[in-house]
Amino acid sequence: MTRRPLRAVVTGVTGRMGSLLVKLVRESPDFVLVGGTDKPGSAAISLDVGLAAKLAPLELPCVDSLEWVLEGADVVIDFTTPESSVVNARACAVAGVPLVVGSTGFSAEAKREMAEAAERIPLVMAPNMSVGVNLVIEVAAQLAKRLGEDFDVEVVETHHRLKKDAPSGTAMRLAEELARSLGRTEGDLRLSRVGQVGERPRREIGVQTLRGGDVVGEHTVFFFGDGERVELTHRATSREQFGRGALRAAKWVVDRAPGLFGMADVLVPE
Repeated sequence: MTRRPLRAVVTGVTGRMGSLLVKLVRESPDFVLVGGTDKPGSAAISLDVGLAAKLAPLELPCVDSLEWVLEGADVVIDFTTPESSVVNARACAVAGVPLVVGSTGFSAEAKREMAEAAERIPLVMAPNMSVGVNLVIEVAAQLAKRLGEDFDVEVVETHHRLKKDAPSGTAMRLAEELARSLGRTEGDLRLSRVGQVGERPRREIGVQTLRGGDVVGEHTVFFFGDGERVELTHRATSREQFGRGALRAAKWVVDRAPGLFGMADVLVPE
């Protein structure tokens, strides 16, 4: 039986990822766009969503409250800010609409609130929706386990000058998975080194940040051994792979029971 297109709502339609998602949803035969939002006070409010996203008109008004466009929606895709994502997750939980979130920089309290929403709806939450980078995270954890304690582990990430959070959510996810694989804890992560920091502890996992230009996103895991070095790198050259991954997650999440999921769940072969 042919499945009807999923009715999707995109939040933050004037943002870089929001406007891209509007474009990808419109082009996909698997989706139909039924709503778009932007932050309160935005000049885009009441404009056509297509025009707000710098695309052709879609005959849908851009609104400033997600609740207004949830009726009849099958899924919401949210790449905004942690604060907005928490508000949107609450609205989706009340309406019973599945949610895909690609925002980054969540505090511990915000993560807790997202987990509470996931008790009522299926929610995919990932700092990076790229299929490739999520497979790199999986492979990096396997490499760490195989290489063992004789190798020092470092993560280096590079992003464009406009990125607000550091380290990136993807870098932190990499570091956390490496720590888990090696039997280490969050306390073993080292996010900066300044001054006389002393000899590197054997259990330490360094996470370093570079910012500049228009770099979409690069993440490298270094495994430093005596006499050899292993490097595992993912380079994003376009934001489209984040959008394509988000649409893949959106198709997957609509058939799930309530719960908090990641891209690792989405990418498990059926």
